[in-house]
Amino acid sequence: MMNKYHESVLLKESINALNIISDGVYVDVTFGGGGHSREILKHIKNGTLIAFDQDSDSLTNTIVTEKKFHIIHRNFRYIQDSLNTLGISKINGLIADLGVSSHQFSDNQRGFSINYDARIDMRMDNRSLTTGKFILNNYSKKNLNRIFRDHADFRNPNSISDQIINFRTNKEIETVFDLKSIFQASIPLKYQNKFFARLFQAIRIEVNDEVNSLKEMLDQTRNILVSSGRIVVISYHSVEDKVVKNFMKYGNLENSLQQDFFGNKLSQFKVLTKKPITPASTEINRNNKSRSAKMRVCEKI
Repeated sequence: MMNKYHESVLLKESINALNIISDGVYVDVTFGGGGHSREILKHIKNGTLIAFDQDSDSLTNTIVTEKKFHIIHRNFRYIQDSLNTLGISKINGLIADLGVSSHQFSDNQRGFSINYDARIDMRMDNRSLTTGKFILNNYSKKNLNRIFRDHADFRNPNSISDQIINFRTNKEIETVFDLKSIFQASIPLKYQNKFFARLFQAIRIEVNDEVNSLKEMLDQTRNILVSSGRIVVISYHSVEDKVVKNFMKYGNLENSLQQDFFGNKLSQFKVLTKKPITPASTEINRNNKSRSAKMRVCEKI
């Protein structure tokens, strides 16, 4: 079931990076198909594992085990509050495998993929009210420009936003193919897949507030991680990777190096990956999704 749902990326490398102790408390904030969680459970005897996933579909992968395992159906931005509910104040490690699962991409009813003419939903949590369709039909040009620039690195998004606004004045943008039809005449065929991947990424990140969720979760690790505890994050695009890199480097979300009176660095974290760890060619050949993966690791001082 797990392999059909999602094949875990950098599985061996990420589990090794957690430096698991047998009686520790660990959190998998992106449960998905349960690949990382199952591997963590193999390494703990008297420890505890808490998993988060906001997608109700992932709950079908719940692990049956005699070990202490909890799965929480919430966005990981609520990590500290959720752990407090379980009576847990400190953890030994956290792993996050960000982005969209293979299962979500292959579900032709949810609008994550550019290959299916589904309604543009893109919600990872179907309890959320904001959909991709709402954004495309209601956002101002200023806000459309913001999401395409900030979430997908389009340097000059004016033309993209203008074409969307011009189209929606005559017809509501409802499906994936509606959105693709807006640009198919203006984008050369050989560039379309890459263009649409970035376009859909920007909309999806906005729908799920992914960047702010990531920032909020990372910020809370400063309080819940024990000394020598580790954070392992696998990201798939530059927007997320930049957030992770800077947080691990500076130990805050302000991207500023804090120093004491003597000029000593005050960050709570030691970066263990000067350069991100990427999948070997054998993994990329086996799992194409892993090709853009970057793993970064830090340890609390």
